[in-house]
Amino acid sequence: MPKKTNKATFSLLNELFAAEISNGTEFTEVLDLLENENEIEVIVKFNGDIVKVAEELGAEAEIIYLNYAIVTIDKTRIGELNAYSEVEHIELPKNIYFNGPSNLVSTCVTSVQRGSGFNLGGKDVIVAIIDSGIDYLHPDFQNEDGTSRILFIWDQTQRGTPPVGFFSGAEYNNQQINNAILSATPYQIVPSVDTSGHGTAVAGIAAGNGRASDGLNRGVATEADIIAVKVGYKGYESFTRTTELMRALKYVIDKARRFNKPVCVNMSFGMNNGSHTGDSLFETFIAEISTNWKSSIVIPTGNEGSAGHHYHGKIESNEIQDIEYFRSAGVETYYLSLWKNFVDDFAVELIFPDGNTSGVIDIENQTKTVRRPTFDLNILYGQPSHYSASQEILFIVNATQGALAPAIVKLRLIADTIVDGNYDIWLPTLEEVTDQTFFAEPSIYNTITIPATAAKVIRVAGYNDRVGNIAVFSGRGSVDGQIILPDVAAPAVNILSTKSGGGYDTFTGTSVAAPFVTGAAALMMQWGIIQNNDPFLYGERLKAFLRLGATRRPDIIYPNATFGYGTLCLYNTMNYLVEYRLGGDYFWLQI
Repeated sequence: MPKKTNKATFSLLNELFAAEISNGTEFTEVLDLLENENEIEVIVKFNGDIVKVAEELGAEAEIIYLNYAIVTIDKTRIGELNAYSEVEHIELPKNIYFNGPSNLVSTCVTSVQRGSGFNLGGKDVIVAIIDSGIDYLHPDFQNEDGTSRILFIWDQTQRGTPPVGFFSGAEYNNQQINNAILSATPYQIVPSVDTSGHGTAVAGIAAGNGRASDGLNRGVATEADIIAVKVGYKGYESFTRTTELMRALKYVIDKARRFNKPVCVNMSFGMNNGSHTGDSLFETFIAEISTNWKSSIVIPTGNEGSAGHHYHGKIESNEIQDIEYFRSAGVETYYLSLWKNFVDDFAVELIFPDGNTSGVIDIENQTKTVRRPTFDLNILYGQPSHYSASQEILFIVNATQGALAPAIVKLRLIADTIVDGNYDIWLPTLEEVTDQTFFAEPSIYNTITIPATAAKVIRVAGYNDRVGNIAVFSGRGSVDGQIILPDVAAPAVNILSTKSGGGYDTFTGTSVAAPFVTGAAALMMQWGIIQNNDPFLYGERLKAFLRLGATRRPDIIYPNATFGYGTLCLYNTMNYLVEYRLGGDYFWLQI
């Protein structure tokens, strides 16, 4: 039933500020995503009957997992939704972008694949690729008889027959894919195309069998089944929303449960819009659904290490600090997300080179819109929620006439009483604003992108396996190791993989490091779960053995912000698994 008060909490305003209408103008980021500008999707943590609540509000509730739902609702009724006691927390979906565009030896995979080794290929394990799609015509995703290894493709960007339990996109099963492969006009049967090629490259590393190259250019889990989700929002392919990724995760884990097969999920996405501490509903959902089945979720640390998009500072009582950043030409919208200790009291002001300013914003003036001839500036001086004790101060700048002019912009912090003093600020990712928008004095640490910041996922950094150094772009964890670190590093520079449209090409970025680990996890699951050597080899247990088997150099202290626990070495990991199996009388050995 509704709460007695209809007054929206400031926590709700904090979460939904990017969707607020101020003087009749709504943020460009949200407008671009809404097919119907009167409706909006929100992520809801709930108890009780959320479907009934939605019906009472003329809304639609889609239960994703346990007490997580996506509610599509008229924007003017969000306050009413929040007034129900069944609603614990609401979060607006955010845009999230693809992380960028003989390594099997360096990752110690070849000796695990070999018949004289462990003879593993990922058979009866599902590799799920949540990405830009997959080129299902590429021979590397086909069996020797030409039939497809892909069980399902769900293209969220198309209109068609969606999967059972979902309301959008088009799903294609293995038989339809096989029919398309045999057809002279395959895209009339299965019209899903990987236009960017990102997902095809990722899939090739994780699970390509090298059939197009007579086995020379193969991936890791060469015998695994594949499920591919092309994420997006009804035609939008350069980015997706957090809600679409949530749907994709539920979909692939539900499919794996249906087939009674373990699943390794690869999600090569990243964003900077958040606290980077794993406390958003999007991140907690990932952590919780990861325990729902025999699954391991693998996410790269992102390519923000050298982008200049993170600033860390410390301020004293009564101090004034100016932080400069350069805004490049061609940018139409961007944000500054500042996170601080709620105990610290300071005001903020954004100053543009022409003298335009936001004015001083503090707790007495918590939301503000500044309108100028060429841009609108929206500011929220937030408050902590019951999910996070931190405080966000969010700036969103939208061009009103074309793109914003290049400029050096100044963020001023005006301190009053300070107890802690530490704060962090993030600009958008490379995929949103390129490396030509950057802080004058950035920090390379705490640059792991969301959702690799979620708990219970495997975080993969990128390194150059030819020289042994961490890739300069690889997202880094906390310098003091107190927050979030990578788990392992994998090759990320000039990686040869499957190319959409046929053949092979080289790719660079942490998004091609992650599938090495995804494929490795599939081989581990085959040995452990399918062959019954370790039936619980998934989730945190699987991650622990990946860490244990990682290669560590004697001149480096581990774990660290760059390599985490070391570089992937699957053969070491498998030997440790055998050693622990033989060294203990585990109860499952008697089953």
